Amino acid sequence: MKKIVILGAGFSSLSAANYLAQMGYKVKILEKNNLIGGRANVLKREGFTFDMGPTFYWMPDVFDKFFQDFGKKPSDYYTLTQLIPSYRIYFGSQDYIDNYADIPRMKETFEAIDPGSGQRFERFMTNAKKNYDIAIKDLVYQPGESIFELVTLDAALKLDEFVKTIRYDAKQVSSNPKIQKIIEFPILFLGATPSNTPMFYNFMNYADIGLGTWHPKGGMHQVALAMKDLAISQGVEIQTGEAALEIVIEQNLVTKVRTEKGTYDCDILLSGADYAHTEALMPEKYRQYTQNYWNQRALAPSAMLFYVGFEGKIPEMIHHSLFFDSDFEQHIAAIYTNKSWPTAPLFYTSFPSMSDDTVAPQGKEAGIFLIPIATDIDQDKSNPKDYLDEIFRRIHENTGIDLREKVIFYEYFGIRDFQNVYHSLRGNAYGLANTLLQTHILRPRLKSKKVNNMYFSGQLTVPGPGVPPAIISGNIVSQLIKKYHP
Repeated sequence: MKKIVILGAGFSSLSAANYLAQMGYKVKILEKNNLIGGRANVLKREGFTFDMGPTFYWMPDVFDKFFQDFGKKPSDYYTLTQLIPSYRIYFGSQDYIDNYADIPRMKETFEAIDPGSGQRFERFMTNAKKNYDIAIKDLVYQPGESIFELVTLDAALKLDEFVKTIRYDAKQVSSNPKIQKIIEFPILFLGATPSNTPMFYNFMNYADIGLGTWHPKGGMHQVALAMKDLAISQGVEIQTGEAALEIVIEQNLVTKVRTEKGTYDCDILLSGADYAHTEALMPEKYRQYTQNYWNQRALAPSAMLFYVGFEGKIPEMIHHSLFFDSDFEQHIAAIYTNKSWPTAPLFYTSFPSMSDDTVAPQGKEAGIFLIPIATDIDQDKSNPKDYLDEIFRRIHENTGIDLREKVIFYEYFGIRDFQNVYHSLRGNAYGLANTLLQTHILRPRLKSKKVNNMYFSGQLTVPGPGVPPAIISGNIVSQLIKKYHP
């Protein structure tokens, strides 16, 4: 039985571990941190539970497929609730639109704002569903070894949509900026801007409005725990609190991994940890990508995250909200062009305790707040508390609610934490941006070109950032390992 060591216990690693164990490999996971889940980490304090990473459960069909591949269902491990509405977008004081996973309802909403846009939106969603079907059926489960993986009849008919952008597509639906922002929002999950993301990726709008937004009881960390339990039931060994220090290579083959606590022999090494950090653990001649290469990659943003415990309930808010009440383009420029601290940032709020009574003490509220920021900026040049105050000020302006007097405590997680806790490349929060020049074969490879038994998975490789793509990444890299090391 061939021995596989996997570095990291995030979604892509847990996914791969399950598939590889099912194939008959002996699998051991080594995780640097004390908890599994990678960026789907969890913070517990004073009876509150906060998801420290992803909070949106999108593309439920991907999760369903994963568990079905092992004769299981998500409901065997956790309880899902669909959020209705999915989320709210604020544009100004008492000026908001609720987003529903209901195409006819959203068509009516758009039509009321901009007559004629409803019909155009319906056509847009029809195309988005077609693209979603193509992406899931033909593209995202491909390993990115050859451009010919993309040469299918359906994909060929969509070539123009890889040249046009999401912003172009949104403008075809409506000239109204509110409608455009609603259409452009899902692309932010891909870590890129609407103006440089191919129009084909409008399939994310179908993931949003077609398939809905869900919440697993207890938070997203429960999904990671489910995948862990499934892996253990298949004989996977998971060791936490054990960081890899060196990857030993002999004659173009990984032979062992040295950690803080021991040395582990392996026949195959798979890293679901940060790709660039993993290669830094190898002798330089075996690294595929130089530091200059990584410095030139277009990364998804980093983030400022605040986890806040509140006294009392906050019925005026809903589970997920987006505050687009300031200049979208100015914030985008701060992230991607100027690499500067934003002055009036867009931000996201999550109050999971509004849908889940397990994540906060009775009568209290758990709040998560996120501001996207640029990678590569100096955290010492900004005071996080000032940004939390800005968030509270803007929420007060837009909703009339003063949250400051309700705060019990807050915890902060920022760019330096992404680097220290996850070895995150340049402090990114979401991985490599899904731009045209960083799609499919143009992303870092799943299989090393220099080390014959070395593989990678996760958000810096194929297919891209996000929890569902990470789960898919684990699936396809396991198939690749089986192909080359049966």
